[in-house]
Amino acid sequence: MADDFKKPALTEEQKLKEKKAATTSGLPMPVLSTSEDLGDWNFERDLGFPGEFPFTRGVYPTMYRGRLWTMRQYAGFGTAAESNARYRYLLERGQNGLSVAFDLPTQMGMDSDHPLALGEVGKVGVAIDSLDDMQTLFGGIPLDRVSTSMTINSTAAILLALYVAVAKQQGANLRRLSGTVQNDILKEYIARGTYIYPVRPAMRIVTDIFEWSRQEIPNWNPISISGYHIREAGSTDVQEVAFTLADGIAYVEAALAAGLAVDDFAPQLSFFFNAHNEFLAQVAKFRAARRLWARLMKDRFGAKDPRSMMLRFHAQTAGSSLTAQQPENNIVRVAIQALSAVLGGCQSLHANGLDEALALPTEEAAVLALRTQQIIAHESGVTNTADPFAGSYAIESLTNEIEEGARAYIAKIDALGGLFRAIETGFVQQEIQKAAYDYQKAVESGEQVVVGVNRFTAKEEKSLPTLQIDPAIEQEQVARVKAVRARRDNAKTNAALAEVERRARETANLMPAILTAVEAYATVGEISDSLRRAFGEYQETVVI
Repeated sequence: MADDFKKPALTEEQKLKEKKAATTSGLPMPVLSTSEDLGDWNFERDLGFPGEFPFTRGVYPTMYRGRLWTMRQYAGFGTAAESNARYRYLLERGQNGLSVAFDLPTQMGMDSDHPLALGEVGKVGVAIDSLDDMQTLFGGIPLDRVSTSMTINSTAAILLALYVAVAKQQGANLRRLSGTVQNDILKEYIARGTYIYPVRPAMRIVTDIFEWSRQEIPNWNPISISGYHIREAGSTDVQEVAFTLADGIAYVEAALAAGLAVDDFAPQLSFFFNAHNEFLAQVAKFRAARRLWARLMKDRFGAKDPRSMMLRFHAQTAGSSLTAQQPENNIVRVAIQALSAVLGGCQSLHANGLDEALALPTEEAAVLALRTQQIIAHESGVTNTADPFAGSYAIESLTNEIEEGARAYIAKIDALGGLFRAIETGFVQQEIQKAAYDYQKAVESGEQVVVGVNRFTAKEEKSLPTLQIDPAIEQEQVARVKAVRARRDNAKTNAALAEVERRARETANLMPAILTAVEAYATVGEISDSLRRAFGEYQETVVI
């Protein structure tokens, strides 16, 4: 019987290798995994079937037999017109979902003519100042026929309102709009930094989006709870799962405190994870996150609707793993990482371009990354079977280890008084910083091999053509936003902005007022300033 299988005796050399072997997250990796590594693992309790609690094996019964994951390529740069051309280019080549990157001024609630926006307009994403830009960004793209993901957080309410305003102008049925707005402000305080307001009013904006979306755009995911940036900041796999789900717990608690019923909003929650290196650990990580979330929603929050327990997630391959040295190696890295996301059961996926350690991807790099997904989908055969690694001693033991480690972190956060307190004290930030420091030391010592960087280097590096952003774009965008302010009905705009601020100082849902303001051509910066006047700005906790 399989349960009677015992590990063979190991030589001293094998014992030494077994002792040292571990993932970069510190998870043990024995030379040989057997049933002994699973402890009291139980098929029905811990594994089950796809589409059934605890959803370890996936959220849908037939997984990719029924429907492939949505293939997105995160894109946005320069002006709205340039980004629109890139979206059309990718859609024509088989992409079936849009993923919008915004520039830093847009993310920070500043218009392109703000003094602090100088030099950043259109650089890491598309510049969006007003409804005029959003109309251009999605020109010729029927919004009720595509799924759109928008990576935006502090200004998520404004960008969502702009999207809805464009859909209304197109005559689209708003109830058919599908996609996701990231809207995960907590991870900004933890790992990324594009916050504006203090934590509690920022959380109010999040729950206002939950409530309004449920009523107005029910097929829209009002949040993508993001572990991706936590991992990019240097966390371990265990920390990525733990802190992401801790964020999720905080959002559920905030929504409940705002008077929403758990089964009314939880089915629309979605997640965003990092498909990093170490293939087996990534597959296990996705499975562990799905199982732990199902158990948290059922046991901690009393969810009854199975959809409330489903962790549906988007994955992106790891930008921080890409190297400027020998960039062709990134093609291999991305393919392996993307495959781990598929075998881990993702619902949508972005594969990075080979040149993204150097610049935003060229059209050629973006298409090659898309072709990587299409080859996995249509040539690899892995889509034929749901959760094909189920029952593997190595995968199941790693899944257990990650879930147990994440659960222990969540218990620590609870003991500190919850995630808000854990952020305020710097606990979460310190844990991530320590993990990042340990990893970098391992790279610099050579203990952690990075091909082409600290081993297998080349004497001469080949140059790679990269995307260049024309500096004239900034002046064009500044002129564009000034022209919008000059031709709009400013009395109407100012009245709409005053209503945003009034609501912010009271308790009414902000979304209707923000939608009215964007339709009056109020800018992203102006609406953000109305909220700044009401809420103030966040002062970062210094972590040493």
